[in-house]
Amino acid sequence: MKGAKLRASNDCPFCIAIEKKTTVLSNRYAVVIRDNYPVTDGHSLIVPLRHTPLVFDLTQEERKAIWKLLEEMRKKILAEDLSVTGFNIGVNAGTSAGQTINHCHIHLISRRDGDTEDATGGVRGVMPGKRKYTPKR
Repeated sequence: MKGAKLRASNDCPFCIAIEKKTTVLSNRYAVVIRDNYPVTDGHSLIVPLRHTPLVFDLTQEERKAIWKLLEEMRKKILAEDLSVTGFNIGVNAGTSAGQTINHCHIHLISRRDGDTEDATGGVRGVMPGKRKYTPKR
């Protein structure tokens, strides 16, 4: 990552969090921070150190480092909160997909039994009316 631009702008909240070291976990290429607007307790974000907009722009080293932090954070959450029984992992890539911060980040959302009436379909819920479906047999 020699020569990589680690801070693209003064107004990127993730670059600021990285600079202020308000992180939960970190490695050579990425950090974990808590989501400022969590949808559940424990909702965390895995963010590459390099300011890059899209998950598709990550290097192989960054992708490996991010996945390692996803696994580490999952273990940390499970050790700290015995009520957690599942996770959603999500990425919004581009404004049409809901990305609001132009710095790649991966959501790790802890889930609990009964936290929603029916979790069937999980992330399919990003499109109204598409979450519930009947699998073809």
